[in-house]
Amino acid sequence: MSTTIEIPESSKVAKGKAVAVVAPARPGGWKKGVAIMDFILRLGAIAAALGAAATMGTSDQTLPFFTQFFQFEASYDSFTTFQFFVITMSLVGGYLVLSLPFSIVAIVRPHAVGPRLFLIILDTAFLTLATAGGASAAAIVYLAHNGDQDTNWLAICNQFGDFCAQTSAAVVSSFVAVVVLVLLIIMSALAIGKP
Repeated sequence: MSTTIEIPESSKVAKGKAVAVVAPARPGGWKKGVAIMDFILRLGAIAAALGAAATMGTSDQTLPFFTQFFQFEASYDSFTTFQFFVITMSLVGGYLVLSLPFSIVAIVRPHAVGPRLFLIILDTAFLTLATAGGASAAAIVYLAHNGDQDTNWLAICNQFGDFCAQTSAAVVSSFVAVVVLVLLIIMSALAIGKP
């Protein structure tokens, strides 16, 4: 003998709703966006630095004088400052290529402080190198365009127009790389500093 008790459902009884408990989002989701922007800016700085080195390294112009055997030549390797510029911008471009894996780590782990601190330190060192190379080359390009009456240095850009155009473009490109490096340092410092 079994007894079954049936209880009809009443519409008066309120049915409970389950509340989904969501873990609070980890603050700093913006750090991943900063890391992605860091990677993109690094690609731009690579293009600017290596473009500056390549443009300066290929700057060359020859002008014939009275005969074909007696010629004037303007080349980047005629100036030690331009040689320094090519070396420094090549080093900066090489560093930026090698820093890309650390930038990728910052994208994957946006809250990791180690890779960002490492990049800030090296970015600052290579910013100094890029600024030194760009500023020294800018001084020589200025003299090539304007000359200096006090020291009897004549402007050579009237005769060597292509050479001066290439060296000027290389200097501008180097300063683009400098500005991008400054932005990278500021962005990384903000990402480390704010929680």
